[in-house]
Amino acid sequence: MRNLILFVFITLLCLISGCATNQVNRIKADNLNSAPQKDERFTNRYPGTKTYPYSCEDNCYPPTNEIRCESDMENCQFVGINPSVTEQTGFVINWLGHASFEIETPSGQRFLIDPVFTQFDWPVNLAFKLTHDFERKTPNYTLDKPKPVSAVMYSHLHYDHFNKHDVTQIGNKTRYLVPMGFASHFSQNHYKITEMDWFTSTSVEQTTVHFVPAHHFNSRIWVPFLYDDTNETLWGGWLVEEGGKTLFFAGDTGYSQHFKDIYTRFGEIDICLIPIASYFHEQHETWYRYVHTRPEDAIAAANDLKCKVTIPWGYGNASWQMGDHSSHSPLFRLLKMLKTLKTDSQFIILNEGDTISL
Repeated sequence: MRNLILFVFITLLCLISGCATNQVNRIKADNLNSAPQKDERFTNRYPGTKTYPYSCEDNCYPPTNEIRCESDMENCQFVGINPSVTEQTGFVINWLGHASFEIETPSGQRFLIDPVFTQFDWPVNLAFKLTHDFERKTPNYTLDKPKPVSAVMYSHLHYDHFNKHDVTQIGNKTRYLVPMGFASHFSQNHYKITEMDWFTSTSVEQTTVHFVPAHHFNSRIWVPFLYDDTNETLWGGWLVEEGGKTLFFAGDTGYSQHFKDIYTRFGEIDICLIPIASYFHEQHETWYRYVHTRPEDAIAAANDLKCKVTIPWGYGNASWQMGDHSSHSPLFRLLKMLKTLKTDSQFIILNEGDTISL
């Protein structure tokens, strides 16, 4: 009787106030393009031992006048001169820091990619603060702008790319584009969520958004001997296409054949946003490189994709420096490798908070 009364009460409450549920749509690829799975967990398209086109072996962080720092590769600003880009795409890129970008398309659509405005979600942030002081400077950014957010895209669940607190700030008036299995990590609050498989697409007004592979992994919860959610949810990158122009966001990824697959599907990419951090320089180096691009791997990826313009990310004062020497060591290494390796891509270097029209 007690349970019946409780059920009736909850039902009446829902009828009066409306129970908050999310609207979830799933776009599955055909068997040829769908993300592979093993034992109901997603896997990379090209697992196994890797060989890399380039590797910096000596003097990887030489001093440069193009970067001005308060201390040794810490708290820096890029002060060099970027190459002039003549071909205009109509995209406006605002790098918020780490992996977070605000993108405006040629038609004026406003997208957020992996927006993380604060620290890690609680309680993980508290744990890191107690053990490693794993903090970063908060990006200087406001959501309150005249133009509404057309869509938010997340590449994967890791705490430096997806923050539940920030989702509540963004709100439920926009669309959320996410990998397969991702929607269950949203609270129930009338969010409009589209889960996508690799090489599937959806439209946002005049813009086509494609979800594409990355070489990484995914997890949100890991409790020894109790529960491990590794790879239950997919991961990937995003390709935004409008008016024949393309912008690619790689997500967290190691170097693999998937970059050439993306080029085969879409041809030359106008703008590529590719990470150059994080990487371990000592222990766990092989595993970390397997799922993260070093600066030289980012150059190889830009070559595979035939990127006309490449914007690196992951370094910086508003980054968590996960495994890097310092806040800007990846950028020092990239500038050295750009003088060493051949590439036709024009690398544009930004500081956090910079906005550029291309």
